Order: sequence, then structure tokens, then C-alpha cells
Amino acid sequence: MFFPEYRGRRLRRNHNLRRMVRETHLRVDDLIYPMFSAFGERIKKEIPSMPGIYQQSIDNIVAEAQEVHALGIPAVILFGIPECKDPLGQDAYDDEGIIQRTVRAIKEAVPELTVITDVCMCEYTDHGHCGVIREGDVDNDETLKLLAAEALSHARAGADIVAPSDMMDGRVAAIREILDANGFSDIPVMSYAVKYASAYYGPFRDAADSTPQFGDRRSYQMDPANRIEAFREAALDVQECADFLMVKPALAYLDIIRDIKDRFDLPLVCYNVSGEYSMIKAAAEKGWIDEDRVVMETLVGMKRAGADLIITYHAKQAAKLLGA
Repeated sequence: MFFPEYRGRRLRRNHNLRRMVRETHLRVDDLIYPMFSAFGERIKKEIPSMPGIYQQSIDNIVAEAQEVHALGIPAVILFGIPECKDPLGQDAYDDEGIIQRTVRAIKEAVPELTVITDVCMCEYTDHGHCGVIREGDVDNDETLKLLAAEALSHARAGADIVAPSDMMDGRVAAIREILDANGFSDIPVMSYAVKYASAYYGPFRDAADSTPQFGDRRSYQMDPANRIEAFREAALDVQECADFLMVKPALAYLDIIRDIKDRFDLPLVCYNVSGEYSMIKAAAEKGWIDEDRVVMETLVGMKRAGADLIITYHAKQAAKLLGA
């Protein structure tokens, strides 16, 4: 086909034609909304680096969960800010911990909403790392015991899906084993299978009060320069019976999302992380971009790359735009 007989613009001529031939579709069903649950009452504290996102006490979390459900968003993912932190992050696996209490409250108020819990230690440890510290680094195998206990506690509280984000070797198998042994064989594991040591996480560390007190997380999160390693990490989680795979971050890793989608047949999640969110919000506040259009173009790009589901702080905004 050559010009002038072929004219690509014929199918772009009006809105209905563009709708009819659109190849990639973003739906509200594709969205997962992150929420930060804080200890206390009547708390709604905006995160300075993430306009429109809040640390909230359980009463306000429940109200927002009801709003999320009313918008048609199928799921939320919860992160906790406990009252006290300690070297072993004990609130993470306490049945009366902040996340456990939040899960129960949401499931009582909005039982139809799917509740996913982030399974990690960094939000709960006073040192900000993702596990037990031995000789200045995270002890992988000791940490597995705490992660398994945390996942089990979340399941007991009523979580629908548990999502380990720590990047410890073997954590999917450890979680799957403890869930199955305790009658929770129907709880899926959404693995942060491919999680890079990224500068895009900066605002999240403000949101979750989880900045490492020493060093960084490069001994357990992946080198941003690596592609082949992502295949190995995802393959190991598939072997350990993960039910979902995730790539995090999303925007600078669209090639990795496509690679993982092409190689594995599990549902694929990407995390549109805090730094990606904050850059759009900052540019929009300056008047440099059309925020709504950039948000939707960004999310469609993640879908086009191969993501089945998108964890995004833009979820409520996107749901409203999709329903408009």
C-alpha cells in the first residue's frame, strides 16, 4: 500500500473512526489504587511530594475505599505506617497491626472491594530496610520467616491478595507454603517479581516513612541497567507459584513490561510509582502540560507495553475520565 491510494488519515478522520480502530484500551477494571494507612484517628495528612495522596487513619481510609468502589475501581493496595517501629518490624506481622486492622475495617464496610496488602518490612523497621539486619545488610533467609508471618497475618485479617515487594530470594515459595499450610490456599500471591533499585521511589519514602537510615537497597533490588536478569527473577517466581507478576517502576521500564508479557502467561501488573506520579503533578501545577491527557496517555502506554493491571495513584482521576 502506497500513497496516494493508501491514506492512513482516513481512519483518523473523526472520533468514532478512531474509537472503532483503537488497538489498546484502558478500562477502569485495569486499575489498582494505593492507600497509606496511619495509626490514629481523624488523620488525613497530605504527602508534600505527592499532591492529592494522603496518610490517613482507618476511618478516613474506609471513606476513601468507599469512594474508590463507587468509581468502579476493583482493588486497592495497602501500605501501613505503624505507631512504633523497631529493628524487626513487629507491627508487620502483629494481628492487631495497622494493616491488619485496616483490612478488617475495609472488608466490613466495602466487602466487594478487593484488598491487596503489600508484604514487606521497610515500612515497619526503624532502620528502613526490608528485613532483618546482620552485619550491615539484610539477612535473606531470616527475613523470609518474617515475610511469611506477615503474609499469613494479612490473610487472617481478610486480605484478598498478598503482594511481597521485598525482593528477597525465595519469598514467594515461603509465603505460598505458609498460606497453604494454614488453610489459605485460595489467596493469590502478587509478586513484585521485577523490582528495580530506582530513584523514582523518592516520594513514596515520604509517604511510607521508609527511607533507609543507612546505605541503600541495591543489594536486593535490581540494577536498572539489567534486562536479562528480569527474566530469571520472573521465572523463579513462576516456579515458586506466584499468581501475578509485577514490574516496578513502569515508565522507564516499558521494554521490560513487554519482555515479561511476551515470555510468561501469568497476569502482569506494573506499578506506576510515586516519582512518575509526582513529575506529572509538578508539571501540571506549573501549567506546562495538560494533566488529564498526559495521565491517560501514560497509562495507555503501560497497557500498550503489555500490562494487564496498573497500580497507580492516578486511579481515581483516570476512572472519572474513563466514565466521562
